[in-house]
Amino acid sequence: MHPDHASSRVAFRDAATAFVSLVTQIAPEAWEQPALGVWNVRDLVGHTSRSLTTIETYLGTATAGDELDGPLAYFLAIRAALADPEAVAQRGRDAGAALGDDPVGRVRDLADRVIALVESSPDDAPVGTPVAPMTLAAYLPTRIFELTVHSLDLARALSLGTPPGLEAGIRVSCELAGQLAAEAPHAPAALLALTGRTGLPDGFTVL
Repeated sequence: MHPDHASSRVAFRDAATAFVSLVTQIAPEAWEQPALGVWNVRDLVGHTSRSLTTIETYLGTATAGDELDGPLAYFLAIRAALADPEAVAQRGRDAGAALGDDPVGRVRDLADRVIALVESSPDDAPVGTPVAPMTLAAYLPTRIFELTVHSLDLARALSLGTPPGLEAGIRVSCELAGQLAAEAPHAPAALLALTGRTGLPDGFTVL
């Protein structure tokens, strides 16, 4: 196995485990409190859980089109085709509702299944994403990014510190965020902000 791919598997497992640990800390009365934008805590947990369900759904399926060669190409394609904010928000709400009466148990079971699935699948296993086919090795960093960023969102909403176990996921996510920033029209502003020259403009995002 290529060492980068091996590192991605470890980062994914650790990020999924950190997410589950956060979910177990949500008090019963906290599920409906505000979390991120239009989402409450349940919505955010539901959206984050899609980082796992998409692997379970797409892995082993084939789709038409040219294969995407990595996470940067994936996010650029998603940004062009599927990034309607209201649609994203509704998918999060739907995923949160689908967690049912035992959201902690549902998330824990889902993570256990998907971690095992990833560990038992080869790097070149096909992944049929909505925008184009990929290999598991190319797709996995996108799931690390989503799990890591939204685990940080969830920790902030719950007034908790950075969850242990996210160190590798943060490194992967920072590298990918930098690549995305370099492809954006506001790349110069991002570079100046990262080097301490200026602050970031309102509404700045690499996504």
